[in-house]
Formats: sequence, structure tokens, C-alpha cells
Amino acid sequence: MGTGAELTQIIDGCKSGDAECFAQVVDLYGPRCYGYFYRLTGDRDLSDELLSELFMKLVEKIASYKGGSFESWLFRIASNIFHDHLRGRKRQKKLVEGRRAELELRPVEAAQSDLTPDKADRLQTQLSRLDADTRDLIVLRYYSELSFKEIAEMRSEPLGTALSKLHRGLKKLRELMEG
Repeated sequence: MGTGAELTQIIDGCKSGDAECFAQVVDLYGPRCYGYFYRLTGDRDLSDELLSELFMKLVEKIASYKGGSFESWLFRIASNIFHDHLRGRKRQKKLVEGRRAELELRPVEAAQSDLTPDKADRLQTQLSRLDADTRDLIVLRYYSELSFKEIAEMRSEPLGTALSKLHRGLKKLRELMEG
């Protein structure tokens, strides 16, 4: 990724409606955002749909971006889209149950990971057993690579609260992985 100044120019271009600048944002953030959605859903088609919705929202909402961490702002929108999806279907529990069975049949796409396929499958299975909020925190931190500060800002929580929740979530995930 380029410098902060380059990103600022790209965002300014997006605000003025420059299609090339939007294409650059998609190129820069598309893979990470898709990975974020895929880690949460485990469904390629749904991840593609959510990613498309994210970039449509980006076009609608880019004027509301007032500075600060663009990644945090973008992933806040992504998180809201995911949670809206869960609420809209009122099937969060069924989604997790269905995902658990599906994971036994399909390998996980462990992008940029040194995990073996077996460990990646096990990790994805155990992630799906966590509550949606905890899973979201872990995926934001370790897959989407947001800083603790960005996560806390995105969730409108004190840094200590986000750290504490993440620590408890990792402890639970570790217990599930070892169990």
C-alpha cells in the first residue's frame, strides 16, 4: 500500500466521484475485506455479496469520511453490514450450526497463512463456535490486521474493554483448539 498522502489523494478522488480512485480502493482493500467476510461466514458466495454491498456503501458514504484511520472506518462499515445481515435473517444460531457441518466438508482458504490445511480447518471450526461478537473481534485483529486502537475506536469502546474482550476470546479459542 502507498503512503498516507497517496491514500488521502485516492480518498479525495473517491469523494469527487473518480471511478479510477474507487477501483484503487477496491484493489487495496478488496482482498482483506473479502477475507474478513469469509472468516465470519465461511461462504464464498455470501462473502462476495457482502463485499459488493460494502463497496456500494463506500460509494454512498465516502463523503461522510472525515479523516482518521480509513481502514477503521471501512471495517466499521463492513462489521455493520455483517451484523445487519445476521439480524436481517434472524438466523445467527442456525448459521453457526450450518457452518459447523459445512466446515467438515470444505477446506478453509487460509490466505497468507502458514497454517497447515488441517490446522486451518480446525481453527475455522473453533472460530465458528465462538459468539459472533468474539469471532468478529478476533477476525478484525488477526485476519483484517486492525490495531487494538482501531478496533476500540470502530466499536466505540475504551481500549481496555476491547483488549479484555479480545483476551477472553483468545483464551476461549485456545481452550477450544486444545480440547
